[in-house]
Amino acid sequence: MSNQISNSHESMHAATGLKDEKPSRQRFLLLVILFITLFVAYVDRVNISVIVASDAFLNDMGIKGQPVQIGLLMSSFLIAYGFSNVFLSAIGDYWGQRKSICAAVIIWILSMFIGGIAPTFAIMIVSRVLLGIGEGIHFPLQSTYVKRWFPPQERGKANACWSIGSSFAPAIAMPFFAWLVAHYAWHTSFLFCMFLGLLPLYLLWFYTADTPQEHKKVNALELQHIEQGLAKESRLQIDGNDPVESLWTRIKLVASDYRIWLVTIISSMNNCIYWGLITWLPTYLKSARGFSWTEMGVLSSMPFVLGILCKAFAGWASDRVGKRAPFCVIGGLGAAIGIYFGAVVSNNYVAALFICMGLGLQIMSVPLSFSMLQQFLPDRVISLGTGISSGIGIGVSALVPTLIGLVISITGGFSGALYLLVGMALIGMSSALVLAWKKY
Repeated sequence: MSNQISNSHESMHAATGLKDEKPSRQRFLLLVILFITLFVAYVDRVNISVIVASDAFLNDMGIKGQPVQIGLLMSSFLIAYGFSNVFLSAIGDYWGQRKSICAAVIIWILSMFIGGIAPTFAIMIVSRVLLGIGEGIHFPLQSTYVKRWFPPQERGKANACWSIGSSFAPAIAMPFFAWLVAHYAWHTSFLFCMFLGLLPLYLLWFYTADTPQEHKKVNALELQHIEQGLAKESRLQIDGNDPVESLWTRIKLVASDYRIWLVTIISSMNNCIYWGLITWLPTYLKSARGFSWTEMGVLSSMPFVLGILCKAFAGWASDRVGKRAPFCVIGGLGAAIGIYFGAVVSNNYVAALFICMGLGLQIMSVPLSFSMLQQFLPDRVISLGTGISSGIGIGVSALVPTLIGLVISITGGFSGALYLLVGMALIGMSSALVLAWKKY
């Protein structure tokens, strides 16, 4: 089918006789749509981080003074997210990524509606599980879009452009939700997310296609540019692949490489710190440090603004020097120092800035972990190896928000929880040190 469409494109182009025709740029419009989709996904995720700092929300849910239950709001999302990522993302192979990702967005919208009207904590957990299921499908489908629409030499920039939405969204959403919850009921934040979800749903359904061959506005020149790169990649993958190699043989190949396990430890600790702080940072700033809603919103966004800059710097610098692990060492050490001083410094503003610095520096390790996996894994097992590493990272981090809540309930304060995150940062840094010593 795709070959017929491709031939049709070429025939139409030949018929026009317009040798000076310029290539269309529909793949870059797709990139904008993927950025918007990821932005909305992360807006939905951070919503709960802000409203758990609201006494009205905690009282309505019956979890005031119960940090373990508060942590469950994020852990339930992460558990469902990990399950969906591993076991449900394959629906894209049957429905195509356009239909599948639209179905995922509809699930997000439904989850936000249920959250906005939830009368009990149990119903709110249902909302969080649905959000995890929908968003767990999302990342593999976005990656499929990029693989099918961008030749290999453009994918690094393409992935960087759309993935920056994961840092941009919290930077914008944290202060916005703080203002919204402070001036209106907490329910409005869910309703806002519900209506916002209609934007990517509309754009994905009407302005994207599973392949460039199926998109009416992709002309022959753009299609030729894409297909030439994909054909070259396909030949390389066939040449380097053993069709009789069993799945178990490939799993053993991944599991036997100590470097993959070190990167997995780095990724796991990054996830633990990220989800631990994104869940509890607004509550810590408001409850433990006494900041106002406005101050809390601004300060909560700062790590992600810094994270955008750190990602850009680490990507540029690591490409320039040809090494990834040293920057992961810097990220882990910076996170440990920042979070530690955030726990012990008495001045509220200085403590908040230290924590923001720590989380921002930690974020820069995230894309570098994927870069090292791409370097270490053979082509024939890169999807399998990345899936195993990412799945373990999400699985390890899923219980951290609840664990932090348990530590808070036992100790009566946030210091112990922050020290726990410091230890995780040091574990990740130690793994990066080994790889840096090996000159990766």
